[in-house]
Amino acid sequence: MTRTRKHAVRRGIFITLEGIDGTGKSTQFRMLVQHLRRGGRAVCATREPGGTRVGEKVRAILLASRTGKLASLAELALIYAARAQHLEEVVRPALGRGEIVVSDRFNDASFAYQGFGRELGVGPVRAFDRVVCGSTQPDLTIVLDLDPRIALARAQGREVRRNSTRGRFESQGVRFHARVRRGYLAIAREEPRRVKVIDADRSVADIQHEIRCIVNEFLARRRR
Repeated sequence: MTRTRKHAVRRGIFITLEGIDGTGKSTQFRMLVQHLRRGGRAVCATREPGGTRVGEKVRAILLASRTGKLASLAELALIYAARAQHLEEVVRPALGRGEIVVSDRFNDASFAYQGFGRELGVGPVRAFDRVVCGSTQPDLTIVLDLDPRIALARAQGREVRRNSTRGRFESQGVRFHARVRRGYLAIAREEPRRVKVIDADRSVADIQHEIRCIVNEFLARRRR
């Protein structure tokens, strides 16, 4: 009797894009997803906060301009609640199917925005992350780096073009975003193999070219 072997599906790859508001991250995210899909790869494109029905409701609370004063720890708890749902519904199933998950922000944003920006410190963030994310961590993270003054001006200009008021994060000012930037750079120094920092003060095409080179090289190494 011939036995058929069941081949386990190889775990997918988890790629995240990060950076302070106004770096052009979401544009680069969309372009990278298109590039990977044109190359015939199965891609799960998602974002945080959001990615699920619950997550999008949490996003609306976090980014609303008239939500009043939200305690920093409450903000962190809301984000990780949305992240738990995101992992359960989207990220882990896609990785289990062997897909490339590309997320516009993930847990590094919590370390940068709440840990550094809100000055909660890395301890509370790490405690949430240990319970919620566990071993599900990004394989590759690309951080778009830009002077906070330039980034904030871009973000504010974007909101004007959309004819909307500034959200909670855009309204925090240069000092807040400078702390967030320091957070991202600190993460990159601690994990240089995973986190790659890209100068975002260049043309969209130049930035995308560098991102594609980094991602293509990473995927090529994973195939070996």
